[in-house]
Amino acid sequence: MNGEAAGDDLVEYRTLTLEAYADTIVPGEKRGPGDRSVAGAAAGGGAVAAGALELLHWDATGISGDLDTLADLLNDHARRYAAHAGIEPDASVPPFVALEFTDRVALVQQLTRPGHPEKDLWVLLALFSNMAYDSAAHRNTAEALADGHPGLTALGIPQPDTDGLWRFKVPGYGRELARLHPDTTPSGSPA
Repeated sequence: MNGEAAGDDLVEYRTLTLEAYADTIVPGEKRGPGDRSVAGAAAGGGAVAAGALELLHWDATGISGDLDTLADLLNDHARRYAAHAGIEPDASVPPFVALEFTDRVALVQQLTRPGHPEKDLWVLLALFSNMAYDSAAHRNTAEALADGHPGLTALGIPQPDTDGLWRFKVPGYGRELARLHPDTTPSGSPA
């Protein structure tokens, strides 16, 4: 942590930093006037509102145990970026959070550029941010839709039928691709 935070402060430092990264990947609107992580660069909910931090903490990602290290590394890059750009950082928030949105974008572009030695790491973090928004992989889809998940809603994913299953009365390709097998059960399973 470079001596900057301890205990609950460490969790807040990590959370603010990772939320700011996720918001840089899929921007959204601020959650309130004091929101520093979400820059407010887009209307509606972005990756943060879609649960990017919840997804990152999910052990299925394989990186949940390394989030403190990722936040520290990102903030180290932000310090160097700010120094090189002549930006006086706001010490009340983590260095990446202190950057303006356009500077966050520029730094993420540097980190994900082909040839950057840590590119795979930052692209992975970006993919998880996108995944939280466009598939809600960490959530039950029907529950996420019922809760108004911003990404699934924006993508136009319909609500399931009352029994929790999705049935599409109009085929997605505009035509039936195959006839239903005569032994298919009412739940759609093969007999």
